[in-house]
Order: sequence, then structure tokens, then C-alpha cells
Amino acid sequence: MEMPSATHLYQEHDDDITETNEWIESLQSVIQHAGPERARFLLSRLSATARQMGVKWRDARNTPYINTIRSEDEPPFPGGIDALAMEQHLASLMRWNALAMVVRANRAYGELGGHIASYASAADLFEVGFNHFFRARTDEFGGDLVYFQAHSAPGIYARAFLEGTLTETELGFYRQEIEARKHGACGLSSYPHPWLMENFWQFPTGSMGLGPISSIYQARFMRYLEQRGLIAAQDRKVWGVFGDGEMDEPESLAALSLAAREGLDNLVFVVNCNLQRLDGPVRGNSHIVDELETLFEGAGWNVIKLLWGADWDPLFARDKTGELVAALNRTVDGQLQTFAANNGAFNREHFFGQTPALTELGESLTDEEIDGLRRGGHDMKKIHAAYHAAASHRGQPTVILAQTKKGYGMGTAGQGKMTTHQQKKLDTDTLLQFRDRFRLPISDAQCEALAFYKPAEDSAEMRHLHQRRAALGGFMPRRTVSRVKLDVPDMASYARFALEADGKEMSTTMALVRMMGALLKDGGIGRHIVPIVADEARTFGMANLFRQVGIYSSQGQLYQPEDIGSILYYREARDGQILEEGISEAGAISSWTAAATSYSVHGLPMLPFYIYYSMFGFQRIGDLIWAAADQRARGFLIGATSGRTTLAGEGLQHQDGSSHLIAATVPNCIAYDPAYAYELAVIVQDGMERMLDKQKDVFYYVTVTNENEAQPGMPVGVEDGIRRGMYCLQADDQADVRLLASGPILKEAIAAAALLRDHFGVRAEVWSVTSYSELARDGIAAERRQRITSSSEAPYVTRQLAGSTAPVVAASDYVRNLPEGIRAYVPARYVTLGTDGFGRSDTRANLRDFFEVDAKWIAFAALSELPMAKEAEHLKRCAETLGLDITKPISTAV
Repeated sequence: MEMPSATHLYQEHDDDITETNEWIESLQSVIQHAGPERARFLLSRLSATARQMGVKWRDARNTPYINTIRSEDEPPFPGGIDALAMEQHLASLMRWNALAMVVRANRAYGELGGHIASYASAADLFEVGFNHFFRARTDEFGGDLVYFQAHSAPGIYARAFLEGTLTETELGFYRQEIEARKHGACGLSSYPHPWLMENFWQFPTGSMGLGPISSIYQARFMRYLEQRGLIAAQDRKVWGVFGDGEMDEPESLAALSLAAREGLDNLVFVVNCNLQRLDGPVRGNSHIVDELETLFEGAGWNVIKLLWGADWDPLFARDKTGELVAALNRTVDGQLQTFAANNGAFNREHFFGQTPALTELGESLTDEEIDGLRRGGHDMKKIHAAYHAAASHRGQPTVILAQTKKGYGMGTAGQGKMTTHQQKKLDTDTLLQFRDRFRLPISDAQCEALAFYKPAEDSAEMRHLHQRRAALGGFMPRRTVSRVKLDVPDMASYARFALEADGKEMSTTMALVRMMGALLKDGGIGRHIVPIVADEARTFGMANLFRQVGIYSSQGQLYQPEDIGSILYYREARDGQILEEGISEAGAISSWTAAATSYSVHGLPMLPFYIYYSMFGFQRIGDLIWAAADQRARGFLIGATSGRTTLAGEGLQHQDGSSHLIAATVPNCIAYDPAYAYELAVIVQDGMERMLDKQKDVFYYVTVTNENEAQPGMPVGVEDGIRRGMYCLQADDQADVRLLASGPILKEAIAAAALLRDHFGVRAEVWSVTSYSELARDGIAAERRQRITSSSEAPYVTRQLAGSTAPVVAASDYVRNLPEGIRAYVPARYVTLGTDGFGRSDTRANLRDFFEVDAKWIAFAALSELPMAKEAEHLKRCAETLGLDITKPISTAV
């Protein structure tokens, strides 16, 4: 095999080596006698002078392809060589148990999947963290937070097995959660899932890219709580272990500048650079490490490159000409992957054989020694040095770029192979090779049987394992839930204006902000409220909160705001309560998740309200909302300026017609589309009682509008109906038709009832539907009860509409599939109207006419269900009376 040519790499020719050496010697002298700070100062002045004189020069974006921390600067390994050998042995045992768990499951079923190679590459990175850096939560210490690389979950289970927090039976039910229940056991989820393993996993990272952005905002929220005096500052850390391929996800890099801008030195990323994605090299024709170094350092992070193990140090020491470093600089990732997949003889020929100087270096090693040259991410002493430097660094977040081999130790079956990520089954010879490679005390029979191995509890290995975790506060991962309850204020104390509105005009958005402002003033719950907005606070009428509680800024306010003379001036403060996240819905929802899970992460319940354009929620960042659901979030998502016809003028990309449909797919999301301020008050009160008092792991999605209208006071006895999803607003026992509507379309249904009465003598009953999705869930549950028990209780919708066969017309500012969800439970002819199709820019009146959800179209739909509809000409005259163009195309036409 021929090495790829490196002649394309630009190398400057030195016309005057003597002069160059004089400059270098001068710099060395400065460093020796005045120190590195003086050297940095001089280099900065030289650079500035060069620019002033028109010399277009800038320092290289990348440092050489070697370790950032020099071997002479490494701290001693805790416990010395004996502890190092013990921890290496324990890591080998965990590698085996993780491999055995995955292969055993797939040998039995062949369809369960799982990953061996990712953990094989990251095992040492995890073990150094577990043994020396990842501190657990205790009664006195809040604990570090660790975001585990999802594909390495088998290794975390393997460690928990040795620790005793997971049993052999549970390992035997890897990815068999349903089957495990049949045997009275707990199965192990595929990836970190707090919903599925609520006492084990703390953060969901299975959807790649979400872990990095979530961990950044988690570190930032920790600072927010500290600076507001809600938790003690204890130098806690947020660690995130991620993959280099995962860095391709836009969310992985989206908040790097925020972390640096906020000076989050409580944050450490460890990027496992095994140079391989699922199908092959991450950057086959270049260096992913160099690319990430540029991105992170450019964003303002402290970057530590951890590339080569101690076996390389003697080679670097003998490399007087720089030939070895030059060769590593020009060897691209694809070739490094090839070297990982081959043996010492191959690497001698194709790497060390490139030049005479390299050949001479290689001659000092046997083929076996070349094969054993470790990358930095497999050398525990090097890893410890990098982690120690990261944990000690101040003023910046740190990223450790740790180079490893994917499938490390899997030999010819998987190490560095293009197909290694898909490797789920291994033959006997490969298993034996793996055993021998890591010197495991397992017999041939045990190896072939994939027997789990656990040393005796009183063995030196187990004593060391437990001692290290005891020193760090206990076992991890572990999810604990605070049982602290917050007193929920009486609804009238913050929402009397809504309950007794008496025709006062306001939008439901304004009503929500007013309620939130009152809650912020509450002596009990007020400090636990977290208002969150993505650069639209003034749009949503929240400017008054700037002065009331301030916008959180880690630096305070270092400028005089332009609007200082205004009563609603822009105020930033270190103890500010509002999180104003700029134009980043992904960032805002990440902050919301951090606040919404504070009850478990920090033992401190918080109540976040994230207010945003509803179109930019579930449609735009739905994956992050799913992750919040998995993490058992508690809080309010407020979809403002909601609906497809209510946000007039903005047009297609701003008009939301489907968020409620998507919200209905998230099991612990309770979604409401209220029409009136008093409905909103009941919903907010219900949410607070369920989340803060009853401590249910649910969150609320509530849509509000920017359309001002006269708000009625709350009728007597409607609270239960509001919570359950519908109630009768205008009753009529003799109704010819019943109209159901939600949100801003409710007033259209009321107007339609008047049209029917005044122009056609038709009597209509009007119902307010606050949640089609909750009604549908109730119907599904009731049908199931009827199937499997003797229950005769009908769905709530059915019971509410019982006693009449009058046709029912349901309308919504969302697509028809939303009201269609209750069709099976409506005991009469049922017609749905919705806003299917692309949005348009126009007035509300024209939009509602276009989508056929205004009063006239609702009335026409009702008339079409009555006996008069049998006469086509009569129905045509009805349309003319209503002023409808029944020849226009349907809104879904394309």
C-alpha cells in the first residue's frame, strides 16, 4: 500500500538559517531569564509592529500535532505506579463486561443492537474521570454533573456492575426493558435515558449534538443560581464526554462563544477523537483535532491536545530534526485510521519508512513495541494530567481533544476498521484475542460463554474501586430527586384581573405576562420563577420586567443603556432573574431545561416560563424538547403569537398551525390552547399545583395570542372543564348544532352562532375547547379501560356531548388533525375545520376567510350538516347570504 502524497503541504524555505537560529535563541533566553509572560508580551508587540508596517502575517491557527502538556509538566499520578496498574486492570475488566453484555444480547436475539467500539476507545477517559475527578452529590456538596457519551453506555453499565449498583441479572437484560419486567427485573436502556432509568441516568444524550449545548447551558444555569444566591458556590464542574463525529452537529458548536463569553471555567469538554464516524473517518483528508482546535480556541476556550501516550515521549526526545512532528502534522486522519487497523510491521514500513530520519527512529523499536504505541486517550497518566490542568484552569471553559483508536483492543475484528461501529457479534477467536490483549483472568470456556467477570469483594481491585468512589462522594451516575415542595399561591393573588376581567381588553399574551409579573413578586415562589425569552421580550410585553427583576448577566451592566431615561429601560445585573438568550431558540430551550430539571440536578425546584414565537418551538427545536421530556422537566413553555391566522402579516414561516399536533406526541407534555385570560389562569394554577406541589414530572405547553379582545369574567363552575379540555360556554338544550372551538377561533364560533340565529333561525350551542390533545388522551384511556375491565365510563367528550344527536362542528387555528383526534368519542355527526396548508401574509380577517375558519365559514359548515343541506340551491343561497366564495381553491392547494 502506498502512503498518500504529502507534497501538497506548504513548507517555507529558510534562506538564512543562522539568522533564524539567532531569533530562536533570543526568544529562548527571554523565556529562561524573564519568563513566558515577557515572551508573550514581546511576541504581541512584534505582531502589532508587523501589522503597522503592512506585513500581512498572523500566527498559525494550529499548534503542532503533539500534546499540549509537556511530559515534564505532568503531575504525578495519584497513588503512583501501583494505583495506575490497578486502574488499568479495572478498566480492562469493564471493557470485557461491556463487550460481553452487548455480544451476549445480540447472540441471543440478533436485533437488539448496541455499541462496543465507542466505549472501547473511551474507557480510559471515563476511568480517569470516575477514579479522580467526577465528584458525586452528597449532603454537603452539590456534585459534579457529567454528560456521558451515549454510545459508551455499555461501559457505564459495566462499571456500575462492578460497583454493585447494577446486578448481573440487569446486565443480562441489556436493551430488553419490557422483557425484564416479565421477570421482575429492571432492563437497561439503550442510551442515557432518565425517563427509563430514573434513579440512574441524569442527562439524556442519545440524540447526538444535544449533550454539548445542554451541558453549556447547564454550566451557565449553575452560575445563575450561584450569583442569585440560590445555591452555594462550591467549584462544581460540568463534564461532557462527546465524540469527534458528534461535533458535526450544529448544536454541538452553537453555544461555544456563550461559554467563553460567560467565562464558564466550571465547564470541561472531553472530545473523544477516535477519528471515526459510524461509517468511516471523521475528516479523512485532514485533521479533525486541528479543526476543533481552531473552532474552540477561536471561540475563546482553553484547548488541551492529548494525542500521544508516554510510549512516544522517548521518540520525541530523540527527534532532534523535527522530522517526527512534521510527519505527524502531515499524516491525515484517514491514514491514522489505517495505521490503527494494522500491526507494527505495517506501521514500521508505512509510517517510519517515509524518510531516513524516521526509519532510524523506528529501528529503536520492535514491531511489537510499534504496535503498542498508545494514543493519548489510552494513557491514564496523560489523561490525568489533562484533566488536572482542565479542572485547575480559571477564566475559560476547557476542551480536551483526546486522540484514541475506535474499537481499541478489538484486534483485527474491529480496531480502526471502517465497519467497527456496526460490530455487535464477535467469534470465539476474537474473544480470546481480546482476553489475551487485556490479560483478563477468564478461562476459554468463560470467554466463549461471554461470562461476566467480577472480582471478589475483598480483592485489592474491588477495594481500590470503592475507595476511589468513596473519596469522590459515592457512585455515579445517579439521579436524585428533591422532595422539596413550593407553596403554590392562591390563584386570585396573581390572576384576579383575569378572573374578574369584566370586558377589559387584553391579549392572552399580556395576561400571561401580567400573571408572571405578579408571581415574581410573591414572597414564597417569586425567587423560583425563571422568565426566559429569545430576544423578543418587548414583543411579548415583558419590558416592565427588565426593571422589576433585571436581566441576568454574569458581568452586571458595564454600560449606560440608551434608554436609561425610560421607566422600562434595559437593565442587566449579576443577580438578574430574566434569561434573555438572544436569537437562539436552541439556547433558550437549553436554559429552560436546566431550570426545569433543577429540582433533581440541584435539589432546588425552579419554575421556568420560556416565552417564544410558537412557530419556533416544536417545529424548530423539537428534539431538544424531547430531551427535556426524557429528563423529566417541569415548567411552562409558552407559545406566543400563536396560531396560523392570529399573527397577521408575518406570513408562512412565522404562522404556527401544527405545534399542538406535535406537542400531543410527547407523553408528559400537557398542551392547552386557551381563548380567555381566565382559562389561562386556571391552566397556570393547575400546572403549578401538579409540578410544584404534587411533583409530577410533566411540563405544560400553552399557546397565547397577541390579539386584543374584550375579556369576560370566569363563569361559575368551569374550572374542571378548563383543566380537562372543554366546557359549555353558551348552553342550549334545544340546539340544532353544537360548535366547538379553541383559542382565537372561539370568538369566531360565538359570532357564527349569532349568524346562524339571526339569519337562518338555527340554534347553536358553543363549547370552549382548551385542549383537544387532553381530550384525545382521555378518550384513548377510557376505551382501553372498557376493553380490559368492566368499566362502562365513557370518554369525557362523549359524556359532555351526550343527550343530543345534533351535529358537531369543531374549529381550530391549527390543522384539522388536531380536532380530528377526538372524532371517535363524539356521539354525533362530526365536522372539523382547520388551517391546513401554507400560511399567508395578510390581515386576520382575510387569513381566516382563506383557511375557512372564520364565523361565516363555521356557520356555513353547520348549515351544511342540517336538513336544508339536502337542497343544493338552498345551500348556495346560504353561502351568498354569508358572502362566501365557495368556488375558491382549498387552502391545501399547491
